[in-house]
Amino acid sequence: EEFARGDLAQASKKGWRAAARITQAVAAHRGWQHDSHVMLFDVAQRIKRETDSLETVLLFNSAEALRTNFHEGWMPRAHVSITLNAVADYVALMERCLDASV
Repeated sequence: EEFARGDLAQASKKGWRAAARITQAVAAHRGWQHDSHVMLFDVAQRIKRETDSLETVLLFNSAEALRTNFHEGWMPRAHVSITLNAVADYVALMERCLDASV
């Protein structure tokens, strides 16, 4: 909704939050620590190793770019759109990790 209204900062914030929340959910499901920003990167890296999919880390890095954009506002609209789509892919990938024992 924020993206459609042209509020790229809020769209970026919500994209980041979606990625962070699904990462926290996967970590909690597996009994991994996830109570800091750095630990979220560790979770993405652990899933990458388990699935042998570099995509996990690349997509999580896209979410981090949205977090930075929320604070700094440097991304043009087209870039935010592409990055939000990448985050949607990340969320779907991590949801599969919740549904299956990876």
